[in-house]
Amino acid sequence: MAFKKIALSNRPAGPLDDDTLKILRDGATTCRRWAVTMTTLAESGHPAGSLSSLEMALMTYAVADLTPDNASHLDRDYVVVSHGHTSPGVYSALAWLGFFDPQEAVAHFRQVGSPYQGHVERDLPGIDWGTGNLGQGLSAAVGFALAQRARGHSGRVFALMGDGEQVKGQNAEARRIAVKEGLSAVTVLIDMNGIQISGTTESVMAADIEALWKIDGWQVLHCDGHDIQALFDVLVEAGRSDRPSVVLCRTVMGRGVSFMEGIADYHGKTVSGDLYARAMAELGGDDQELEPLRQRRRDERPDGRNLTRYPIYLDTGEPRVYGPEKATDNRSAFGTALTDVGRLNEGVAGRTPLLVFDCDLAGSVKVDGFAAACPRSFVETGIQEHATATVAGAASAAGVVALWADFGVFGLSEAYNQQRLNDINDANVKLVLTHVGLDVGEDGKTHQAIDYIGLLRNTFGWKLVVPADPNQTDRATRWALSSWGNTCLAMGRSKLPVVTDEEGRPFFGSSYRFRYGALDVVRPGTDLTLLACGHMIHRALAAREILAGRGLSARVCHAATPLHIDIADLVEASSTGAVVTVEDHNVNSGLGSIVAMSLMQLGRPIRFQPLGVTRYGESGASDDVFAAMGLDVDAIARAAVDCLR
Repeated sequence: MAFKKIALSNRPAGPLDDDTLKILRDGATTCRRWAVTMTTLAESGHPAGSLSSLEMALMTYAVADLTPDNASHLDRDYVVVSHGHTSPGVYSALAWLGFFDPQEAVAHFRQVGSPYQGHVERDLPGIDWGTGNLGQGLSAAVGFALAQRARGHSGRVFALMGDGEQVKGQNAEARRIAVKEGLSAVTVLIDMNGIQISGTTESVMAADIEALWKIDGWQVLHCDGHDIQALFDVLVEAGRSDRPSVVLCRTVMGRGVSFMEGIADYHGKTVSGDLYARAMAELGGDDQELEPLRQRRRDERPDGRNLTRYPIYLDTGEPRVYGPEKATDNRSAFGTALTDVGRLNEGVAGRTPLLVFDCDLAGSVKVDGFAAACPRSFVETGIQEHATATVAGAASAAGVVALWADFGVFGLSEAYNQQRLNDINDANVKLVLTHVGLDVGEDGKTHQAIDYIGLLRNTFGWKLVVPADPNQTDRATRWALSSWGNTCLAMGRSKLPVVTDEEGRPFFGSSYRFRYGALDVVRPGTDLTLLACGHMIHRALAAREILAGRGLSARVCHAATPLHIDIADLVEASSTGAVVTVEDHNVNSGLGSIVAMSLMQLGRPIRFQPLGVTRYGESGASDDVFAAMGLDVDAIARAAVDCLR
């Protein structure tokens, strides 16, 4: 029986009538049968935690303004399942509530080509964020709440969590952000079954969970996590609070199946044969239903939903033109462009909200101008990079353009897993990394981000732009803000000369239009090609002059988008027959390796020399660090000559 005809989202507080309580209790039992059967058919999964969280999931989805009809809309309530391994229970609750066919979910759980994956993913309606890596869900809930507030919608955001994940540091970061931002719309329910993979939560890593939440300013509530009426009451109470609320739900691991109850082994252990029959008998079911479902598992896999990519409505304004008379750092050009766009759009009806996040580096990453001009759209999260990466990702999936600026080693190297999950969740983050490469010389090897191309190369959806100068930075910033998808802008710290054409005019000036994937031919040449990335273009141009003095004609090209280089452009660039790539990135995983692989796949027999970072850099003046790494102008010219021998 589908519960979709009974709505609790607008139900007044107080006792539920006997008929509703019976329907819900019987529904929970039915869902338990489905959850156990899923894992038995798949011969893998997490049955016991699904059973302990079952009523939590069922009542949260029942109370939330989230239905099969509005699950892909922006204006509704959001539900995040942080302990994503409880997918059997979550899928069962959603199926019982009418989101999809329960037999389909049971038959095709954990099967290649099926949307009913082992950990919850956005492929299914009702799943708002794909988790699995524990400790992510609360940050995603905070992001959804910030997006709701920015869009002027008063919906609630729920997060379902396990007790074992409470010791993760990212949760503490997210708790503090939620309280600082006054996100009373957030309600968290924690499955307090006291057991995780290795035993009891007390023996694995003891923590005073209630105290952790209280000290950060949350309202802490308690509830019997298997009592339907108590769950309804506490969800209503939490919705009335002027603070974010957490509900500690007392539950039993494996609830409803006697031999699973309180047994850690069944966290990730399935049942079969006589044990499956016994479990079905205890849950009022019939083990004879298993074989027809096994037959259905051989059928064609069901389709998941197509995620909605909402349109972005931003006025990006007119690009600025920086003249060659004055050097400017790319990060300042970015900050100015961002502020321009913020001023043009904040508070304008019909425009997509723009949220900018900072981790205590506003002046260094140049978002301080935006903060002053658009304070309502600026979110300071402190030195809490892991949560901020996920917060920005979830916010970007809920109707806002979310931009986070940070140093390269913090925004990506440190928060790589979170950015990977943003990729998996098809988010729309604008990640601005400053201080990348060897340019941040004095700070030394811990702060020299020499792996950002390689890290993003490991993903499948991220775009990367490494602009050459302030003019290209301005245009790339405006493009990124108005284009869908996870996009990283990476730049150094130092002031740079404006790249000019041979007549001395800004190369990326008023007539230039940024095109993702394009190779920019900055100087013509016939003997070889210097293919540079980011601020290395300036050293490549200087090396060209040295080569000209030796009678060599060097073409100089700039690869602003090293992850995705237009093939036709690359073929033309390599037509000189010799290519030297120039980057201050790990030579094994950056531009050079990408170009080499592409040229090999194209079957182009050319002479090739990659120049890049071959070890961790030293602490010192930027030019000295480049020279010590063999990336100064003279070294580039020598490598070019050697490549032609």
